[in-house]
Amino acid sequence: MRVSREQAAQNRERIVETASRLFREKGYDGIGVADLMKSAGLTHGGFYGHFASKEDLLAEAFGKAMAHSAERWSELLAAEPANPRAALAHMYLTSEHRDNPGQGCALAALGPDVSRVGPEVRQAMGDSFQKQLAALAEALPGDPAQQRRDAITTYAAMVGGLVLARSVANKKQSDEILAAVLSSLEESR
Repeated sequence: MRVSREQAAQNRERIVETASRLFREKGYDGIGVADLMKSAGLTHGGFYGHFASKEDLLAEAFGKAMAHSAERWSELLAAEPANPRAALAHMYLTSEHRDNPGQGCALAALGPDVSRVGPEVRQAMGDSFQKQLAALAEALPGDPAQQRRDAITTYAAMVGGLVLARSVANKKQSDEILAAVLSSLEESR
């Protein structure tokens, strides 16, 4: 039975949303197409009607997750002009974010996976990263070159801190990592 274009678009969106969450929770290699489609409430056979490959889906899901993050960042940065770096760090470097990778930053959850897949996924990551970086740089003081350097440093510290905090088994040590990076970013102006 053929589905309408509207239903096909809804199905595709459901697949992308499900993949975005599951890829962040389980990693690119941690979930197969059959299980992903089952989680989306669709049949495995329908996957290739929407996507050419699992990498194609990863590129779209990654881009969607990063676009959502970019919107949140822009809103937060606009609301906190006095110290945008600290405001962003307070939002990002939390135990809730650490403990819920499926709802959090796609780059922190999938960065190593993205570095191992095809150029389409890396392009989606690069495009999304540039948007977030530009929004952060614009909110920071200094000349454009300094703003960009500070934005890159801030972004790298947050992602790195979150990845390290997720990587250690000891919760106290994990909390210490989050607190240390947060404190460092609060002090940077």
